[in-house]
Amino acid sequence: MAPHRLESLMLKDKPVVPPDSVIHTFSHIKGDKVDLVLTQDGEGLCQESFILRQGEWAKFFLDIWFDPLYRSYNFQKAEGHALEHIVQWHPTILTKLSLVPQRTLNSYTVNIQSRGGDEVTYKDGDFVVRAVGCELDKGRNCEKEMDPWFHQWKRDRLAELNR
Repeated sequence: MAPHRLESLMLKDKPVVPPDSVIHTFSHIKGDKVDLVLTQDGEGLCQESFILRQGEWAKFFLDIWFDPLYRSYNFQKAEGHALEHIVQWHPTILTKLSLVPQRTLNSYTVNIQSRGGDEVTYKDGDFVVRAVGCELDKGRNCEKEMDPWFHQWKRDRLAELNR
């Protein structure tokens, strides 16, 4: 993502863990200094869809996030709470972090009130759509839920190939 485009999307001075974390994203960070782009919903940071700039810092970040110490700590929501912990309490991570509006790279297929409701549900033009929590909810059919986007992708791909 181009630095100027990222800067236009960045949520500055925003609580890292909603709604009221005392730790906020930096207000002065520039797009070319960001190595980790995340979104957040009503339940916290969204670790399922993120952008990580390739390089030594990315290796460092992944080593910390997947460190056995954090994995064995028994955070209530496993890697999600581990991520929230390291982002809030390790300045080396926070200084390279940018939050962007959720629908930039993490729209949901269905309206889930606890995660942001209609505001974060997919709209035309969104970049990424996820069937969040689908695999855990026996009342939902993940394949059926993703069917409209699969068919749209297929139509777009065929149109592209026929040009």
